[in-house]
Amino acid sequence: MAPPHDDKAAAAAEVNDESTAKRPISNVLFIIAMQTEASPLVNKFQLVEEPESVFPKGVPWVRYYGKYKDLNINIVCPGKDKILGVDSVGTVSASLLTYASIQALQPDLIINAGTAGGFKAKGASIGDVFLASDVAFHDRRIPIPVFDLYGVGSRQAFPTPNLAKELNLKVGKLSTGDSLDMCAQDEAAIVANDATVKDMEGAAVAYAADLLEVPAIFLKAVTDIIDGDKPTAEEFLQNLAAVAAALDLAATQVVDFINGKSCSEL
Repeated sequence: MAPPHDDKAAAAAEVNDESTAKRPISNVLFIIAMQTEASPLVNKFQLVEEPESVFPKGVPWVRYYGKYKDLNINIVCPGKDKILGVDSVGTVSASLLTYASIQALQPDLIINAGTAGGFKAKGASIGDVFLASDVAFHDRRIPIPVFDLYGVGSRQAFPTPNLAKELNLKVGKLSTGDSLDMCAQDEAAIVANDATVKDMEGAAVAYAADLLEVPAIFLKAVTDIIDGDKPTAEEFLQNLAAVAAALDLAATQVVDFINGKSCSEL
């Protein structure tokens, strides 16, 4: 039998969780993998780059911050790889950045915004913006009982039924892996995940956010059609700038909706 004070602690934690859910959102944290995806939002919200980083010395991570309406907005990007100079995309950078940002910035809500591949068989078209209902990995294959479920790492995004309805956003499941292309094993796992969109960061952000108990939502704009007839890399690069603009518009609408509301009202 648990000691009586354990029951009191659990009850106090539950009350605290309820009060947090009802408190108006104040601090919003965007996790965005690529500078091209982030720049339109940085300009829209008139954010400035932090001169002295809150992050560990030497990391390439970049933070933009400012005030928009009643919200403190932070946009963080993993920055450029120190050796190759390209955006530090993928799950490793995303999970590290999410963890460090939560610790340093104490957000009320995380928005992982970015581009993704979409499946036309599931109703995706170029430029569509999806709000993810669930996230999972498709390239962590561990064929041992229970470890297989851990590998998939399926999680529900923070529920936002009012947001989805008000903005008329498409809703679908998101599958995450560390490759832009898709091998046969990845494809089978993505089908098993019932995913409409595929990215390289979402499930990693979800893992870190879940670990530290911060609500997270996922906004993904489609740059390429995975089950289409064009090479993925070619189509991605061709549509990146235009789709980043569509993502900017949707993300601004999301922030406008969030302003003045609590998490429980989303």
